[in-house]
Amino acid sequence: TLGMGMTQSQILRIVELPLAFPVILAGIRTSAVINVGIATLCALIAAGGLGEFIFRGISLNNTYMILAGAIPASILAVLLDGLLGLIQKYYRSMRMWISLASVTIIAFIGAGFMKSDPPSRLIAGFNSEFIERDDGYVGLDSLYNLPMEIKEMEIALMYQALYEGEVDVIDGFSTDGRVKEFDLKSLVDDKGYFPPYYAVPLIHANTLKRYPELTEVFQILHNTMSASLMAQMNYEIDGKKRGLNEVANDFLKTIGIYANPNTGNSDNPDITIGSKAFTENFLLAYIFAQLIENKTNLKTKLQLGFGGTKLVFDALRYEEIDLYPEYTGTAYLVLLNRKPEDISDFNNPDSVLKEVDHSLNMLHQIEVLPTLGFNNTFAIMMRRQHADSLGISSVSDLSKYLRNDQN
Repeated sequence: TLGMGMTQSQILRIVELPLAFPVILAGIRTSAVINVGIATLCALIAAGGLGEFIFRGISLNNTYMILAGAIPASILAVLLDGLLGLIQKYYRSMRMWISLASVTIIAFIGAGFMKSDPPSRLIAGFNSEFIERDDGYVGLDSLYNLPMEIKEMEIALMYQALYEGEVDVIDGFSTDGRVKEFDLKSLVDDKGYFPPYYAVPLIHANTLKRYPELTEVFQILHNTMSASLMAQMNYEIDGKKRGLNEVANDFLKTIGIYANPNTGNSDNPDITIGSKAFTENFLLAYIFAQLIENKTNLKTKLQLGFGGTKLVFDALRYEEIDLYPEYTGTAYLVLLNRKPEDISDFNNPDSVLKEVDHSLNMLHQIEVLPTLGFNNTFAIMMRRQHADSLGISSVSDLSKYLRNDQN
C-alpha cells in the first residue's frame, strides 16, 4: 500500500487520473480539430469526404466548390471542439456517460472494420478534373454507358492504384511513361469521343511583344516530338527515375541543341515558365527553359505544378507566368468552353488548332506557338492481363461487360 492506505491502482484511479484528465482532454480536443482538417486530405487517396469538393474546386478554380467542402469541415471542427469542451467542463458529473459513450464509439468503429461490403466488379479511379470536364467522364458515360463505382484520386496515384489492383479502370494519358512501366492497356476509343490533344506552347502576347525572337526560337521545336518519343521520355523519368533536366537535355541534343541543363532557376528572370502537375508538363517546361537560355540571352525561371488547367491558364492570363505547355483539345473545351458541335470537323487537328489560336488571341491575348508534334489524348486504361482476361479491347467492350455484369 502507498500514501493513505491506498493501493497503486486506487491512487491512479482516484487521484492521478482525475488530476490529469483536463490536460488529457485538452490534448484530445486539439487532436480532434486538427484531424478534421487532415481528414479532408483523404480525398487524395480516394477515401472520399469533404476533401473531394475542396480539391476538385482547386483543380477547376471553382470557389463555390471549394467553399462547399471547406465550410462544412470548419463547422464540424468547431462543433467537435465545443462538444469536447462541454465534456471537459462537466466531466465529473458525466463520468459514467463518458465511459458508456467511449465504449459505444469503439464498438461502432470495430463493427465498421469488421463489415465488408461486397466489392463492385469494376471500380474506376478518375482524377477530379476528368470527372468534371466536358471532355471527361460525364460525356464519356453518356456516349458509352459505363456504370462503374467512381473513386476520385490524384493523377499521381491513379497509375499505382491500378497497378496494385485497388481500382480496375483509370483515365490516363496516351503518352504517359507509366503505361509501359506498369504494362497497362489503353482501350480503343472506338466512337471517337476524345478530341485531338496536340501539345502547343501558350505564351502571353505581351511577352512575345517584348521578346519577338521567341517565335523563331520555338519554331525549332515544331513537329520534333512524336507520341512514342514522348512516351519513352516520360518512361525515362517515371520508370527509370532519371532527372527532368537530364532527359530534357538529352532530347535537345538529338535535335542539335547543346544547352546547359542547369537552367530555369534565375532570381531575376525575363521569362517565367509554368506547368501543370504531371511529368510530361514538367518535362516540356524544362525543355522550354533550356532552349530559351541556349538560343537567347534571356533568363528563365520554372514555376511548376499548378493544380489544374484553369489555375495555370489564369496565371498566364494575369501574367504571373509568361509561358506554359498546353493541349489543343483542352484549350478548346476547357479554356474556351466550346462544345464539339461548335465546329464541323472537331476531330480534325488543324481545325481545332486554328480555332484555338484565333480565339485565345482575340479573347485573352494569348498566342499559340508552333505545335510540338505529338497528340497526348485521354485514354481509358486497365491492367493488360485483366483486360485481356475479360476480352476488353475498346471502351465499347468495357461498356458491354459492365452492362452484362449488372444483369
